[in-house]
Amino acid sequence: MMPPCPSRPDLLAHARLYLCTDSLGLTEHAFGDFCAQLFEAGVDIIQLRDKRMEAAQELQYFAALREAARRTGSLFAANDRADIAQLAETDILHLGQGDLPLASARGLVGPQVLLGQSTHSGAQARAAMASEADYFCIGPVWPTPTKPGRAAVGLDAVADVAHACQASGCTKPWFAIGDVTLEKLPQLLAAGARRVVVVRAITQAMDPPAAAAALKAALQQVA
Repeated sequence: MMPPCPSRPDLLAHARLYLCTDSLGLTEHAFGDFCAQLFEAGVDIIQLRDKRMEAAQELQYFAALREAARRTGSLFAANDRADIAQLAETDILHLGQGDLPLASARGLVGPQVLLGQSTHSGAQARAAMASEADYFCIGPVWPTPTKPGRAAVGLDAVADVAHACQASGCTKPWFAIGDVTLEKLPQLLAAGARRVVVVRAITQAMDPPAAAAALKAALQQVA
């Protein structure tokens, strides 16, 4: 008898490496193959976020991402839009501070879809710990062109979140985000982060699967 497939919460609990990406100018088929290679290299979650796309085209790319995620036993996410998350049958809907309230999103997507939330301060992170979010992100740790104009929170915010989680006994997964690279990863690990969200460290690498594997290996060195 085949063992049961891990549940979405179980996969999230073990996730370390989260990639946010646009379509990268690839065809749907090539995008699906690219995502499958990254999942196989160690990426645990891929979020497709491409605001240039019309909804119909975005759903086609999500179909390719969904197939890659299902084939590799990984998670995939939509950003902001509950309607896209429903139609694309995503595992995760990720929300920013100015997006749908978590309770409203839960009412739209149901209990089976995981909810993530972006936070940009210690106060927002503490609120997320006690919220309906299944995970949250803290950042940007360093300035990043993917979030122009947003002030960096710095490593102190990462350390603050790590301390608050430990003090409260919160076991909710959380990710550091914002210009995360392999070279900067030791600083994040020293501050208490164990999970990261990356963009350019993988998508702009000469060898994206190799970059993903190196990041995952470094994350796995710390319990």
